[in-house]
Amino acid sequence: MTATTTVSKRKLKQPPLTIHTLGDKVLRQPAKRVTQINDELRQLVRQMLQTMYSADGIGLAAPQVGVNKRLIVIDTEYDNPKSAPLVLINPEIRKRSATEIVIQEGCLSIPDVFIDVKRSESITVAFKDERGRPRQLEAKGLLARVILHEMDHLEGVLFVDHVENELLLHNELKQHGFDSRDVQPVIR
Repeated sequence: MTATTTVSKRKLKQPPLTIHTLGDKVLRQPAKRVTQINDELRQLVRQMLQTMYSADGIGLAAPQVGVNKRLIVIDTEYDNPKSAPLVLINPEIRKRSATEIVIQEGCLSIPDVFIDVKRSESITVAFKDERGRPRQLEAKGLLARVILHEMDHLEGVLFVDHVENELLLHNELKQHGFDSRDVQPVIR
């Protein structure tokens, strides 16, 4: 179950879209449902993929590039030219495993910051693909984590909002030029 919209996985000197960073209000807005799946949206998908590959990312949500839509692109095999990316439109989590694991995460919107985050080990997600077809996917491991991370962006949540060690978080953000006052802790 992969995208039919593909682009070259090479890095572009000038990616088509700008990735917004921590502190930018656009990252804190809940995204709106996609109501029309058309050529304009598929062009946005191509631009998001080009931007993601250019930034060495494995996932990108539309709000990260200033577009208030429930749209995600993912490619956990960005270094494999034969693997196709995954496009999720209006994704919804249908099931989460009770088992949670802690793994270090990073984010294109918070460059060079990597901190441990606890997330469900596996999920079931329903979505539409870039042709408007309803899909359902069971994901585990890295793919589940990336989907959950990107879906957080659709709610205005960033991975740093999940970090429980405030001192570590503050120091890591400060070291990379970010302000810890831009973190909005998620209450579990």
